[in-house]
Amino acid sequence: MENFRFRALASTFDRKKVSYTMPDKKPSEYFGEMTFNLSAMKEYLTDESFKKVMSAINEGTKIDRESAAQIAASMKAWSISKGATHYTHWFHPLTGSTAEKHDSFVNPDGGGKAIENFRGNELIQQEPDASSFPHGGIRNTFEARGYTAWDPTSPAFILGNTLCIPTIFVSYTGEALDYKTPLLKSSFALDKAARAVCKMFNGDIGRVYASLGWEQEYFLVDRSLFIARPDLVLTGRTLFGHASAKDQQLSDHYFGTIPERVKEFMKEFETEAHKLGIPVKTRHNEVAPNQFECAPVYEEVNIAVDHNQLIMYLMEKAARNHNFEVLFHEKPFAKINGSGKHNNWSLATDKGHNLFAPGKTQKENLRFVTFLVNVLMGVNEYEDLIRASISSASNDNRLGGHEAPPAIISVFIGSQLTSLLDRIEASNDKSGLNEELKAALNINVPNIPEILMDNTDRNRTSPFAFTGNKFEFRAVGSSANCAKPMISLNTVLAKQLTNFKRDVDQLLAKGLDFEDSVYQVIKDYIVRSKRIRFEGNNYSEEWQIEAQKRGLSNIKTTPETLKTLVKKNIIELFEETNVLTARELEARRLIRLEKFIKKVQIESRVLGDMANNHIIPIAIRYQNTLIENVKGLKEILDLQTYGKVSKNELEIITNISHHISEIKRGVDKMINERKVANNLVDEAAKAVAYDTKVRVTAESIRTHIDKLELLIDDELWPLPKYRELLFIR
Repeated sequence: MENFRFRALASTFDRKKVSYTMPDKKPSEYFGEMTFNLSAMKEYLTDESFKKVMSAINEGTKIDRESAAQIAASMKAWSISKGATHYTHWFHPLTGSTAEKHDSFVNPDGGGKAIENFRGNELIQQEPDASSFPHGGIRNTFEARGYTAWDPTSPAFILGNTLCIPTIFVSYTGEALDYKTPLLKSSFALDKAARAVCKMFNGDIGRVYASLGWEQEYFLVDRSLFIARPDLVLTGRTLFGHASAKDQQLSDHYFGTIPERVKEFMKEFETEAHKLGIPVKTRHNEVAPNQFECAPVYEEVNIAVDHNQLIMYLMEKAARNHNFEVLFHEKPFAKINGSGKHNNWSLATDKGHNLFAPGKTQKENLRFVTFLVNVLMGVNEYEDLIRASISSASNDNRLGGHEAPPAIISVFIGSQLTSLLDRIEASNDKSGLNEELKAALNINVPNIPEILMDNTDRNRTSPFAFTGNKFEFRAVGSSANCAKPMISLNTVLAKQLTNFKRDVDQLLAKGLDFEDSVYQVIKDYIVRSKRIRFEGNNYSEEWQIEAQKRGLSNIKTTPETLKTLVKKNIIELFEETNVLTARELEARRLIRLEKFIKKVQIESRVLGDMANNHIIPIAIRYQNTLIENVKGLKEILDLQTYGKVSKNELEIITNISHHISEIKRGVDKMINERKVANNLVDEAAKAVAYDTKVRVTAESIRTHIDKLELLIDDELWPLPKYRELLFIR
């Protein structure tokens, strides 16, 4: 008999792959072909225009409008040769996704014909409607003017038939309404502060920049099953669903053979990514069923953020071509691993040096330790800001559950570096810096080459771990824009390095030599930041207790974390580094509060609708079937036999009735709590009410629905279950 739950899917369930033609050449031959990259600029720009673009990228100089006109003409010629018919300013508003408005190259020539045209001012700026994007009170709803302005540091690219020009997005008053503007400002502040410190070590360095290597985790589900779950369609996660008998207990999915359907999907989005110059390199199965990961080679942070936003778009598009739906929600399924976006953050110089990598000389190691300890000090001073940078309604569901780190921010550096910092703390002897920070690992297996050990192990439970030559910020959510945490980290380190130089200069003014001055300052920082370092299991209850003793915050919900953005020291941090103003910080707080409220509100409405219109009617139908069955038994059995036979069915009927009543009571309560919350004027209070009242009630409703799932006839249950959603067939 055909399962009732899948009858509605018959017309949509088709696993045949939509036609996609793989390029008939090596990836290296088409890599970056849809990007106005260095080679394209050399081919299409004049020598003078090329020099001005490179100066803007490397030195931060402005491009004059005359040069912009020539660049625009060259960009148009290149993009038209690739099939482009339109152009758009592509930006990252505070919605969390990307935005674009397409304009055609075609312009009437006055004689009934048309020509393709793209002027310099159209390249430099456009004017989208600022009031329609999140603005946190910066704009009035009747004041619509805002500007997008070309970011020459991130190359233009072609999607479909549209030339996409990466831009910033600001209000008419010049305030940032996007992620890219403060990210660029934080990068500039970090470059300035890091260069000043490098020059103290006699470094011939012209530029320091943050690099980022993101690791994007995601789930795939069959598209037909996805559209049969209104909660997945409307919220990105399952609002209820009982655990599958088998899920990730055996860890057999992790690094396992990639299913063929999934591999074809991966080939498609990787090919399109390579055409756009996105250096996607790694792919593998993750821990949970249907969970996967991709990762690129490291890039400058601004370009890496753009590429992450692009890869998410490409993955969604490719998934549908293979009858999948990709889920970026941090916790789409309860009680199994959620998805993160590990941000691997490092500092590089224009000379090719990694400032987070150990050196070969005492001075190089002293510089390495200097930057390492300044990161520790910065995280120690601004732990709440760093926690706030990764908070969201969806990430709240993930943090502290299964593989995800807890809400407590701590730093793991490994036993070797811990030993080094302990020696510095205990002594003024600088000889410890000469110790080799890499060693060989003897595994005693014949014919196996020598394995070089990194200077730290890896701690998968740590939210912020040093992993050899970078810091891995593991607490970032899979749906997040990478710019959010990167803005905070860049800004914190810029401020901390400025403080470091000030402290060293004060000792130099007292007559101490350079190395002694640096050594004394980093020793002081090691002592002051020691509480932020933790080498153990961050998932353990013991760490929760220990962290409290150390005075570390354990802020578990987004409404609480967002209070950080308007604290005096945070406002001073962002204003001193010229990254964000107090008004911009307040706007971001309000925007994120509003987004949290709406996310929880939507989930609540969807849950109430599904409970009332899907679950309760089916439960009543099955209950009535059982009641009729019990009545029938009474007619044909004697009283004693009837009592024995009907006992189990009567118990099931009673349990079903109990869960129906609790679901109905919970939905009514949840609706009333929404009404109370909606009447609150203060956004922060409203967000807390949605978190502590509406969301908590929704979880209790889920408990009863999950219990019903085990009681109702499988053929009647109206929605795909976890055992179907989590295993690709």
